[in-house]
Amino acid sequence: MKNIVILFSGDGTNFEYLATHLPQDKICIKKAICNNPKAQGIKKAIKHNIPLEMIDSSIYKNREEFDEVLVEEIKKADVDLVVLAGFMRILTPVFTKQIKSINLHPSLLPRHKGTNAIEKSFNDEFREGGVSVHYVNDELDGGEIILQREISKDGLSFDEYHQKIKNLEKKALLDAILVALS
Repeated sequence: MKNIVILFSGDGTNFEYLATHLPQDKICIKKAICNNPKAQGIKKAIKHNIPLEMIDSSIYKNREEFDEVLVEEIKKADVDLVVLAGFMRILTPVFTKQIKSINLHPSLLPRHKGTNAIEKSFNDEFREGGVSVHYVNDELDGGEIILQREISKDGLSFDEYHQKIKNLEKKALLDAILVALS
């Protein structure tokens, strides 16, 4: 049995997808950690009876201090992998040097690192967009890519493209977890 921790900051839709689709005979979500006390994903963790730790990032004076607390909490769970599923924090070497983790990003990296990637991807010159899942390292959205999934933008409105990316994210993240734990 492999154990994971999932980090999230918002709606928790990717987190909930994982909670319902991971093979429970092979992978256990030991804990979810959220840094935003207003995140809708909190309700999803409770609904699925997944232990939840709230570490409000707004109360720490800097990123390193937050990351120290986060790393300490993750180490208590004794897990094989940490999954960033909509975790909206830039992590420092305090985290990246100690924790094996993967991140979901809504563009075909190395295109459109950072925020607003879906909008940037939709408006770029390429005919396809997509999602990437990569290992987390010290460079923002710069770690080794585990997998990418792409879709054509042809004929899509922004709303249609956005929805397709959101649907693609869930499956790509699940597949990447299986690869990273194999």
